[in-house]
Amino acid sequence: MKVLVTGCAGFIGYHVADALLARGDEVVGLDSLNAYYDVRLKQARLDRLRPRCGFAFHHLDVADKDAVAALLAPHSDLEGIVHLAAQAGVRHSLVDPYAYVQANVMGHLVVLEAARRLPRLRHLVYASTSSVYGANTEMPFRETDRVDQPVSLYAATKRADELMSQAYAHLFGLPQTGLRFFTVYGPWGRPDMAYFSFAVAIEDGEPITLYDAGRLRRDFTYIDDIVAGIVGSLDRPPDDPRRPRLLNIGNHRVEQVSELVRLLEEALGRKAVIRSAARPSVDVEATFASVEAIAALTGFAPTTPLSVGIPRFVAWFRAWRGGMAELG
Repeated sequence: MKVLVTGCAGFIGYHVADALLARGDEVVGLDSLNAYYDVRLKQARLDRLRPRCGFAFHHLDVADKDAVAALLAPHSDLEGIVHLAAQAGVRHSLVDPYAYVQANVMGHLVVLEAARRLPRLRHLVYASTSSVYGANTEMPFRETDRVDQPVSLYAATKRADELMSQAYAHLFGLPQTGLRFFTVYGPWGRPDMAYFSFAVAIEDGEPITLYDAGRLRRDFTYIDDIVAGIVGSLDRPPDDPRRPRLLNIGNHRVEQVSELVRLLEEALGRKAVIRSAARPSVDVEATFASVEAIAALTGFAPTTPLSVGIPRFVAWFRAWRGGMAELG
């Protein structure tokens, strides 16, 4: 299969592209390589993909409709799209809201417009987020729950993507699946995520801030489990292209952030210096994924508990930081 992967130099995008190439698919990769976090990490991911047979990279902004149209003109034989390019980060949406509308809303629209013109396209899989559940309190979160109470602009843009996809499925018979990711972590991860920034601080002897004394709870999902769910979903387009799917993809277990810190301390061999603060208004108290729907569709069964995933991340983290130190 020939697949377009947007955001291929990002955390999840890199791992998805790697998995598709490993099974013999051809991957057309797209990424803007923006400076939201250290571009050296994005370049390092990309450097691991560039030599692979079947991989082609294009440096452009997914929200640039003319550039995307020009890119896809010679690729009318695309059969799949995994759309992961986005402006991530819940708290950063308070700092630069325009970036979220441009990347997440306009970028998603550009992908939808391009996708509906691809004659051989079998399936568009795109990234949504657990953040769309907003202020919901009933656990676990189910795809049938209401999602009209977002507590961040980031969540609102991702819900807008889901609604646009619904419209394009209805209007053009565009086969789609939206995946609501739950707190993805692991090697080659994003430095703005709590587990990564905590590891940096603990290693350097700097303080970390725990909201509500670490009692916030998250459904932490290891990257390998996420990739298995994405690829499994990609391989199974909806039977009716006018009825798009929305699926949770999580670990189906909930852990306190304080447990995340304990595991990082254990793996790093250092105690954290902890500061407490009240929970910000953009953060929810808990996330917890019901995964029955994706399990029924793909056989998805996450196998990596936090106690296994964090040591794997720390092993990569120390190797990565050591390599950066050698580069100066």
